[in-house]
Amino acid sequence: MTGTPLRVGLVGYGLAGSVFHAPLIAATEGFALDTVVTSNPERQQQARAEFPDVRLAATPDELFARAEELDLIVVASPNKTHVPLATTALKAGLPVVVDKPVAGTAAEARELAALAEERELLLSVFQNRRWDNDFLTLRKLLNEGELGDVWRFESRFERWRPKPKGGWRESGDPAEIGGLLYDLGSHVVDQALVLFGPAASVYAETDIRRPGAETDDDTFIAITHTSGVRSHLYVSATTAQLGPRFRVLGSLAGYVKYGLDPQEAALRDGLRPGPGWGAEDESLWGRVGSGESPVTGGGRAEPTLPGDYPAYYAAVAKALLEGAPNPVTAREAAAALDVLEAARRSAREKVTVTL
Repeated sequence: MTGTPLRVGLVGYGLAGSVFHAPLIAATEGFALDTVVTSNPERQQQARAEFPDVRLAATPDELFARAEELDLIVVASPNKTHVPLATTALKAGLPVVVDKPVAGTAAEARELAALAEERELLLSVFQNRRWDNDFLTLRKLLNEGELGDVWRFESRFERWRPKPKGGWRESGDPAEIGGLLYDLGSHVVDQALVLFGPAASVYAETDIRRPGAETDDDTFIAITHTSGVRSHLYVSATTAQLGPRFRVLGSLAGYVKYGLDPQEAALRDGLRPGPGWGAEDESLWGRVGSGESPVTGGGRAEPTLPGDYPAYYAAVAKALLEGAPNPVTAREAAAALDVLEAARRSAREKVTVTL
């Protein structure tokens, strides 16, 4: 890619903005981080310290007032602001990247998608965990037929946080779109749909376990896919002993993988994409085999492919500059929201929901 970089305005500089979006945007050829929007003085200082040339704005209105100076808006603010900010950006004629979940409902996601299509603008959703090391490795195994026909997919995104941290992500106010179902659930459901296709039915259990917690912190989702695969998905902040990240069972073999992709931890530690990015130590590789537990040495070690979050923004740049496909569409995100809404209803009414 050559020529003048596309100028990116980033709305929000909390966890999502500062740890994920800003470093990845800055590392992407064809992009320049132009403006960061945050009213928090400490976050403004943090942004300026890491990106000395960045412009600062206290409100989104300040950003949109000079929309003609920008080429892309990235929405990394609290969930309840995603739809209004993305709508404003699209109506201002700007392509948009929105952090997950793109909206609180599938209907809102489809309305946004329709607006983007009407304006002929890119609307992409930051589902970065499609570029996790274990997910990329599992896709490779499936493409090569190593596991045969997959019967069951188990995916866990578990943590041990016995005390609530507070903030909007753990708020009980429905307007905040908080809780693990919509937070980590957005990741595991998206991955399941990408791997095994549309959902036919959904069953879920959601609980509030921790004293003082206001919204779900221990959730299970079961999806029966139209392909016949069953996905069992766990998201929890109350798991004292963590299970495998993936356990995939097929007609020929299974794949078991422990441990989280290292990219988030690296970004939190201030590391930036470069040579060796996303690589995992051999001791953490998963195992492929049949008839014996991987804990006792069953099967063979499967080299984990490097994780590649930078590939998301590289794909966005290519879509904008060369007309390449959108890496994650809002309609794909809406399909995941269909499942999350069905899961919420299933848990509330204690029923299996048919889609």
